[in-house]
Amino acid sequence: MDKNIPEHIAIIMDGNGRWAKKRFIPRKLGHRAGAQTLNKLIKYADEIGIKHMTVYAFSTENWSRSKEEVDALMNLLREYISDYIRDNKDSNIKVDMIGDISALDDDIQEKIKELEDVSSIKKGMNLHIAVNYGGRDEILRSLKKIYKNIEEGKISFNDITEKTISNFLDTRNFPDPDLIIRTSGELRLSNFMLWQAAYSEFYVTDKLWPDFNKDDLLDAIEQYKSRSRRFGGR
Repeated sequence: MDKNIPEHIAIIMDGNGRWAKKRFIPRKLGHRAGAQTLNKLIKYADEIGIKHMTVYAFSTENWSRSKEEVDALMNLLREYISDYIRDNKDSNIKVDMIGDISALDDDIQEKIKELEDVSSIKKGMNLHIAVNYGGRDEILRSLKKIYKNIEEGKISFNDITEKTISNFLDTRNFPDPDLIIRTSGELRLSNFMLWQAAYSEFYVTDKLWPDFNKDDLLDAIEQYKSRSRRFGGR
């Protein structure tokens, strides 16, 4: 295992809809193709020693899409979780969800809890799926939790540091991303991991997410390895 590879890769999986449009097929089939791409890359990332991967599956803004597309994405999430639970004996991937899960349908919340329970003993890569996730929403929720702790006397105002805020984020149990990959050529974060991305390296490709493959992942990693990360120092 190459010790210089990123410990944590985060991916903005963009382009499923455009991929489907180019093929004159429904958008939901583009999302399904994107899920298949993710499954392939998860296995490969685990094989090469990536410890954490966070994927942007459904943002807080995605609710504004058509009901048909939102329903298709939620059903795909149900299917993805059910498939993992059914086949978990053959997987070594540990899976959890970040985001405001409380806004999801009750049956999905139950499936997420079951998913996290059955995968908690796994020793392979940690897959973090961002669902109903937004960077601003995450920071807002963390600040509300901090304020509540101040009211209850658990922490004092003067004790609040950057580390305090990090400890109240959805990502408190794993490191910030070393590398953020975005497909489809867009040059923006789209409200993804705003706090955590402060010193992340970025890799953008024009490829649409369903076309992204392990060679593209390797290219992103090689570019990452060629960069000098000084974290604001010299």
